[in-house]
Amino acid sequence: MDILFNINIQFYIAAFLIGGIPFGLLLAKTFAGVDIKSSGSKSIGATNVLRVVKETNPALAKKLGAATLILDALKGIVVLLVGYLVGVSEATLWAIAVLAVIGHCFSPYLNFEGGKGIATGLGVMMFMLPIETLIALVVWVVMAKTVRISSISSLTAVLAMLIASFFIHPEIAHAPIVLIVFILFYKHIPNIIRLIQGQEKRVI
Repeated sequence: MDILFNINIQFYIAAFLIGGIPFGLLLAKTFAGVDIKSSGSKSIGATNVLRVVKETNPALAKKLGAATLILDALKGIVVLLVGYLVGVSEATLWAIAVLAVIGHCFSPYLNFEGGKGIATGLGVMMFMLPIETLIALVVWVVMAKTVRISSISSLTAVLAMLIASFFIHPEIAHAPIVLIVFILFYKHIPNIIRLIQGQEKRVI
């Protein structure tokens, strides 16, 4: 049990458990009285919150969608910030970032199911690699305004971030970034299949 007193292990556990908090599910149930796990894409992310709540309350849907997006991004950033302030190593920070994303995508509170991880992934990357993440956000906004398909916008932004990291920070170990991108793409496999079949819905 001594291992639990290791500060790195404590941060890893915190990152996973906090990352797993399903804010979208909680907000939609509390304020709109709907279960997003049984509606829409059944994801716990902001896009599904917006889509499901919009059916009954469009004004509330925008607020809950925005709140979900912000909270999902912050839950990774908060643990990283505390870790940074207490002086953990950069390697530990990267592990925290990865575990926060894993926690969101495979939530321990939802039988290890979860969201697609985009908000949490971009949140931790904003902390670790802000320039690359800003590039990703610009790409996301452009794609969202033009294509209006959430999955395409998100995955294109993630790829832009990964590619930018090799040019802007070629000296760092890219394994954690690649792992995060892999997880995000893995969670989007159903979306990718629907895109290929021409069945992916637009965000209106």
